[in-house]
Amino acid sequence: MRIADCNWADIEAYLTRDDRCVLPFGSTEQHAGLSLCVDAILAERVAVEAAEPLGVPVYPAMPFGLAPYFGAFPGSVSLRVETLLAVARDLIASAARSGFRRILIVNGHGGNAPVGALAQEIMAEDPRLSIRFHNWYNAPRTWAAAMAVDTSGSHGNWMENFPWTRLAHAPAPEGTKPPVDMALMKAAPPARVRELLGDGSYGGAWQKPDADMARIWAEGVAETRAALEGPWG
Repeated sequence: MRIADCNWADIEAYLTRDDRCVLPFGSTEQHAGLSLCVDAILAERVAVEAAEPLGVPVYPAMPFGLAPYFGAFPGSVSLRVETLLAVARDLIASAARSGFRRILIVNGHGGNAPVGALAQEIMAEDPRLSIRFHNWYNAPRTWAAAMAVDTSGSHGNWMENFPWTRLAHAPAPEGTKPPVDMALMKAAPPARVRELLGDGSYGGAWQKPDADMARIWAEGVAETRAALEGPWG
């Protein structure tokens, strides 16, 4: 269930029978022709669908993350590492103060990896808490399902192209894009990154059949639900 559909009394009642919650983390950054909010959209949606049968509350996705390399693409924003970690720490602390003890962080953006390390630090400080950091998109079963479709799955290409991340006014191009030089891109400042990426995709096909994407999504939801079910520390 979405926190947005609850009031404080609903959560107080919930906490008498369960102490789990979900904190999705995303990013607002260029995704070629897809929505700038792809990572937040996917993290929150997969969390909500995974948690719904279990009745576990899901917070709104944290929409901003670490994406300094996309700074030359208008609309992209990035937090500093210390800012993201401070926000994550405050969110976890607030959830714990409410009474949540088992917290699943569903992450939709690779740049947010430092939050996983922070979770370990927080558990060392507060042994009442059990925090799981779940990269939904490259968890083993979900990643295997994607690679069974095409091994080119990556940023801004078909792997992030779902009906709910597309923009009606920006249909996907036909064909495929040559892969970019990732080593060079990682060593380049934002303006050079934009030159290297062009439209923003890392290469490969821009879109795959919806039936293929539905299979990947179903695996992602199931694997996220399994993470929410445990085991917990």
